[in-house]
Amino acid sequence: MKCISAAALSKEYGDTRAVDRIDLNVEPGQSFGFLGANGAGKSTTIKMLTTLIRPTSGSLNILGVDALRDPLRVRRRIGVVLQQPSYEPTLSVERSMTKYGMMWGVPGSESRSRAERLMRDFGLADLRRKRNEDLSIGQRRRVQVAREFMHDMDLLFLDEPTVGLDPAARRELLDYLKEKATSGLTIFYTTHILSEADYLCDNIAIIQKGRILASDTPAALKKRLGRQKTITLRTNADDHAVSAALAGIPDCVVQTGMGASVTIETAKPEHILMEVLGRLRKNGIKMREISAEAATLEDIFLETIRDASGSETG
Repeated sequence: MKCISAAALSKEYGDTRAVDRIDLNVEPGQSFGFLGANGAGKSTTIKMLTTLIRPTSGSLNILGVDALRDPLRVRRRIGVVLQQPSYEPTLSVERSMTKYGMMWGVPGSESRSRAERLMRDFGLADLRRKRNEDLSIGQRRRVQVAREFMHDMDLLFLDEPTVGLDPAARRELLDYLKEKATSGLTIFYTTHILSEADYLCDNIAIIQKGRILASDTPAALKKRLGRQKTITLRTNADDHAVSAALAGIPDCVVQTGMGASVTIETAKPEHILMEVLGRLRKNGIKMREISAEAATLEDIFLETIRDASGSETG
């Protein structure tokens, strides 16, 4: 049984199609990254998957339940943290946690025990008596995510959960989510920080203008779509000499500095690299350093979006 199974899922607002016949399949215990620029359709998709809005067309099965026929049954088994801030300004951190547990029917003693553990896990123990309105944006976000774990769930939706978090807090949250995923929790995750998705997610999908452009593991997408490779060479010569030696070679950019730096960006770096090295040697220019960079998930994302935009205008 799939944890999420959506087929030809669409959402229209008047003449605007925000989500256009997307198919999604998420396995139980998987961390699934859902990536896209602002306005790509991510938030609308999450609102459909969490039964907050009804699709215009298509089918949707969540945790073995037909989400269109029985949305309340779905809601009992999922957790949701949306982009919008959600907190009770005058409640303390501790009270916010226990109140949330009470809303989900968690018994008092168990609710207090869970709140204590979560405040410790999310670095909120020293803030327990602070009111939410007195917290920083990042601290409020940690409360918002932490309290979702006050209740038992099989599937957690996180829409930009690290907004406002510093790098250390962000990594701690990602490690916490990784641990929960290994224990069986399925996570549906959106972020603008591509390194987060690369670190956390087993599979990702890239959405643009309401359509899924690519979906696979991060490693498979890099291998399949990461055509551009970057190689940087640093030489002992000035930029004029290097520019003259490499004139006419495609995809080579000569940068000025302490010795000219040559950047090669190409789908076939080995061929151009041999040409570059041959010309440098012929002109008596020695190479001081060479480094290569593999395609990152951010490279893949930008390349996928760029290719889709080019095909639409071409």
